[in-house]
Amino acid sequence: MYKVKVFVTLRESVLDPQGTAVKGSLHSLSFDAVKDVRIGKYMELTVDKVDNIDQMVKEMCEKLLANVVIEDYRYEIEEVVAQ
Repeated sequence: MYKVKVFVTLRESVLDPQGTAVKGSLHSLSFDAVKDVRIGKYMELTVDKVDNIDQMVKEMCEKLLANVVIEDYRYEIEEVVAQ
């Protein structure tokens, strides 16, 4: 069995209004050291053992989990012992 962690973020060239709003709120709370905020998504998937896990995760990201036109993604795959 695998635990897959998927991280999706907006591409650098895409404006992030949520991140801008959070940065403004942090500054209003006197956290002036914060220079930028980018908002993203994090997902954890538990996947049965398969031979082509890397290709499968890449396909899932490109077909559903990330909008590859405006988002970048990365993932980590960890083999776990079923309990």
